[in-house]
Amino acid sequence: MGFFDRLETRSADERAASQLAALNALLPEPLPALEGLAGLPVLRKSDLVARQKAEPPLGGVPTANITHYFQSPGPIYEPGRMGADWWRLGRFLHAAGIGARDVVQNCFAYHLTPAGMMFESAAQAVGARVLPAGTGQTELQVEAAAHLRCTAYAGTPDYLKIILDKAEEMGRALHFTRAAVGGGALFPSLRAEYAERGIQCLQCYATADLGNIAYESEAMEGMIVDEGVIVEIVTPGTGNPVAEGEVGEVVVTALNPDYPLIRFATGDLSAVLPGQSPCGRTNMRIKGWMGRADQTTKIKGMFVRPEQVAALVARHPEVAKARVIATRSGEQDALTVQVEAEGADRAALEASVQATLKLRGTVEIVPPGSLPNDGLVIDDQRKYD
Repeated sequence: MGFFDRLETRSADERAASQLAALNALLPEPLPALEGLAGLPVLRKSDLVARQKAEPPLGGVPTANITHYFQSPGPIYEPGRMGADWWRLGRFLHAAGIGARDVVQNCFAYHLTPAGMMFESAAQAVGARVLPAGTGQTELQVEAAAHLRCTAYAGTPDYLKIILDKAEEMGRALHFTRAAVGGGALFPSLRAEYAERGIQCLQCYATADLGNIAYESEAMEGMIVDEGVIVEIVTPGTGNPVAEGEVGEVVVTALNPDYPLIRFATGDLSAVLPGQSPCGRTNMRIKGWMGRADQTTKIKGMFVRPEQVAALVARHPEVAKARVIATRSGEQDALTVQVEAEGADRAALEASVQATLKLRGTVEIVPPGSLPNDGLVIDDQRKYD
């Protein structure tokens, strides 16, 4: 089907120049280069909640161009705007092979949360017709899908299987050949089952706050970053970018003039996938969702947060990385801190552990590069069952 637009095949220099111009249009003081973005503070969901409480409805963001409001747990309120593919998911549907000949059964929720409207807008962007099905009432979903000959599904990964299984039970033939999913993990076994049933299933990574962040193409090698955002991977609890290939927290800058979010921390873990997608799209790729970055854990009655681990590392230039491990010993919590370092002073490190984490713990010094590349800075190994 080709590309959604020419933005998908830009050179790295052209993309960087365009993103810098768009970013500087949102900032009070322009940056000389995109690398300067890493020096700006990280914005977290808790910050949004506080700002929106202080200055309703959206924390001081102008609402002149907004047509919808949505609510997520927190509560956090997100704006929306119909038309012009405001959430930028049309790019994903196009990559999934969905276009003007399709009827999309949109099984994302339409009430309070924006997912239904996000995919409604995306379907409009690629010229597809939509059955606004929402969730539930599976027998009615089957009847509508059969009668309208819906060819594409949009929704969470597992609900499509519920519809297909119900259709078999009812003896109704369905016509799905494409599926665009999000909002949950797409397990390889489920994707394979859909393929056996003649349905190509691709996934995206999107949030209510940011819209589309990254998406799969037919190459199915990682997720291609959307053209309307800048994605950084940082050490959890900090704003410091990690080396390419290292697992860290996904921080996104949305270049949306209606609702700009600068260095918004998603709380999700991922890593940059080196190289370019075989499909020809040239933007950076990430590996997809790899867990949660918010690893706050209560140990010995005290909360230990990723930013405290980052502060511990910052106190010792000889330490490259640290990992807090919580275990049980003799019916009591035990704290071990593993640090990657050469020539470190164990006593000094244990004093820093007590100062930063407010807990006593055992320090284990390990060789550089020996800690797992999984994004964990707090590893809770206690068993709760």
